[in-house]
Amino acid sequence: MYTAAENRYDTMKYRRCGRSGVLLPAISLGLWQNFGLEKPLEEQRQILCRAFDLGITHFDLANNYGHPARGKAEENFGAILKSDLMPYRDELFISTKAGYDFWPGPYGNWGSRKYLIASLDSSLKRMGLDYVDVFYHHRPDPETPLEETMGALSDIVRRGKALYVGISNYQADEASRAIAILKANGTPCLIHQPRYNMFERWVEDGLLGVLDRGGVGCICFSPLAQGALTGRYLNGIPEGSRASRAGTTIGGRYLSSLFLKESALTQERLDQISALNEIAQNRGQSLAQMALCWVLRRREVTSVLIGASSTAQLEDNVMSLNRMEFTADELQAIENILK
Repeated sequence: MYTAAENRYDTMKYRRCGRSGVLLPAISLGLWQNFGLEKPLEEQRQILCRAFDLGITHFDLANNYGHPARGKAEENFGAILKSDLMPYRDELFISTKAGYDFWPGPYGNWGSRKYLIASLDSSLKRMGLDYVDVFYHHRPDPETPLEETMGALSDIVRRGKALYVGISNYQADEASRAIAILKANGTPCLIHQPRYNMFERWVEDGLLGVLDRGGVGCICFSPLAQGALTGRYLNGIPEGSRASRAGTTIGGRYLSSLFLKESALTQERLDQISALNEIAQNRGQSLAQMALCWVLRRREVTSVLIGASSTAQLEDNVMSLNRMEFTADELQAIENILK
């Protein structure tokens, strides 16, 4: 039986989520990848328990995580909760989401009241929980009225199935409307979860300001650009890596030029990664550690979501918090590389 480390809160840094009473760890663990069918359950257990020992209290899931077995991440997380972490439930901050395709037919996608409430009910069953700490709408729905979607989130809070609600992947204008509706409903939006990293900075063009004015926290996914901002690609594209496989997100989104087809890898991007790595080394950090700190440099950002395929990778990422500050010269050098 797992017993949590007594010193688990000694070194982790916690940041306030917007203007709420919630504190989240600067680094949170996402179960998007590595917690489905990819790894034995025992390896997943080791990562989750080590994360908690390091002070990571926030675990982020969604109904569709565990692809290709949708829901498997929640199922595995529930099994590990039952065997090891349930005695610490009140020390955990657990989130899940709905908004992407989950089951066939017209009621298993997007943002209808029917889908969101049914999805959360099934998520709670898979995890063996009575409630989650935060429930997100995973992406905007272009067809369903926003009032219906936000109304469903508000009712979920009133029914005690989630303590807070949030939104994910909303652009600034959409987020502003959603935040206003939730506030009028008496169930304020706690947090927004956008993609943000050195290569994808759209949140700086309005969204972070919206969240700051609304008192809403921000937790960023893909802060390492799905591995592009690590040492994995410093010597080019390794054979068999995710970026070497046609049609992968990392190959298309992060290692290509904006001026070429998305599938085309460019030396320009690899040169940027190498130059960023040089700055990281001068700081005494790995590239991944510096990239995490760079996202956390923004005061609007509450936490960054990492994925971990091993306890060693998890520990390396958490060590980034030992050197979070940047000099003005370092920030300018990074800007010069990224522009």
